[in-house]
Formats: sequence, structure tokens, C-alpha cells
Amino acid sequence: MSFGQAIRLGYRRCVTFRGRASRPEFWYFVLFFVLGSAAAGQIDTALFGEYGAVPASTLFLFVGGFPLISAGWRRMHDTGRSGLFLFYPAIVLIGTTSFIGFLGGVMPTEPGVAFAQLREAIGAIGGLVAFGALIVLVISPLLVLWWLTRPSERGQNKWGWPPA
Repeated sequence: MSFGQAIRLGYRRCVTFRGRASRPEFWYFVLFFVLGSAAAGQIDTALFGEYGAVPASTLFLFVGGFPLISAGWRRMHDTGRSGLFLFYPAIVLIGTTSFIGFLGGVMPTEPGVAFAQLREAIGAIGGLVAFGALIVLVISPLLVLWWLTRPSERGQNKWGWPPA
């Protein structure tokens, strides 16, 4: 599959979240998205300055982001995994930030011996859990990237036949 074919196929199947996407189809579309984002950023900088508005980048994000998500979803299918695994890092990020925010909200702030001991206990346990969550947060995008680089599953899987 060529670079141009991958881009055309990515846009033609931009709302298709079933089926499978080959490695070249997905990675050529990723390359197109990175190059297009860089070009849009340069256009924005030339027109609006370094700290100005970013309409070209925003437009390209909307025009290219959804097909990229769709291609990634199908690529996960091609490796034998659910497309939902593509969002694993985002789910971990939401959970981690929610937990840390919750932890900050339940920490007692009143002075006193009983509250000091409670604050220490919550801080120690919560800190360990938050540390573990942050480790998972760092590892999860690497895991998804590794899944996206895996070879196609041979033959038919529950998402269909391999792409031609």
C-alpha cells in the first residue's frame, strides 16, 4: 500500500469502526497526520505569530483526528484486540487525575492529634496508590504503541478477514 492509498483509504473509512486496518494503512496515515499537523502549525505561526490563534491546526485536528482514531481502532482489531484498548491511556489518565483530586479533597485540614494521624494514614496509603497509578499512566501509552506495531493476526478473527 502506498502513502497516497493509505490516506485515501483512511478518509474513505473515517467513520468505519469495524473491520481491520493493516500496518501500512495505519502508519502511513499517522505519518500524514504528523506532517499535516506540522504544516498547519507553520501556517498558523506565519499568519498569527508564535502565540497567536491556531485555526489551521484546529481545522486539521478535526479533519484528520477522527479518521486517525478510526484507523487506530481498526488497527487494534487487526492485532486481535478490541478497539477500546486504543483509549486505555486516556482512561488511566482520567482515573489517576480523579483519584488524586479526590485524595486532595478528603485530606483533613483541621489541627489536632487525631486529624494529624488520619492525615498521615490517608497521605501514606493514597500516595502509594497514586504512585502506582502514575506508573501505569506512564506505561499505558507505550503498551498501546506496542500493540499497534504488532503484526496482523493471520486469517479471520472476530473482526473479519485481514485487509488485502
